[in-house]
Amino acid sequence: MRSLLLTAILASSLAATALASPTPTVITPSQVQWTAGTGPMAGAQLAVLAGDPTKPGPYTIRLRLPDGAKFAPHFHGEAENVTVLQGTLLVGIGDTVDPAKTIELPAGSFVSVPSGLHHYAMAKGETIVQIHGMGPSSMTMVKM
Repeated sequence: MRSLLLTAILASSLAATALASPTPTVITPSQVQWTAGTGPMAGAQLAVLAGDPTKPGPYTIRLRLPDGAKFAPHFHGEAENVTVLQGTLLVGIGDTVDPAKTIELPAGSFVSVPSGLHHYAMAKGETIVQIHGMGPSSMTMVKM
């Protein structure tokens, strides 16, 4: 009887664990749902892959930028972790855009920009970047 009770408790515990286990998020390239960017993201396309960048917790998004797209000097309230998937992202530090002082990040590059650091970016060729971090995400434009 004791063995039967132990087996029942173990089985129900395993079933509860299986129900509580998260399922993986799998998105193939053809399933990415792009939406038009607004505000400082106008001209770009945005896809939320996981989480919600407007709420507390982890998130992953992608930005598709047309050739020549520019992000004026800005900063974030949290670290911004960027992986370049396609094209080239030019990134500069400071309050004034200076193309001569940018770092060229080709596909495969990664950059982690600390919270509060003033920076700017430009796309060279159609560029896709993946950004992940802890929300809520914020972007504050630098006013000169």
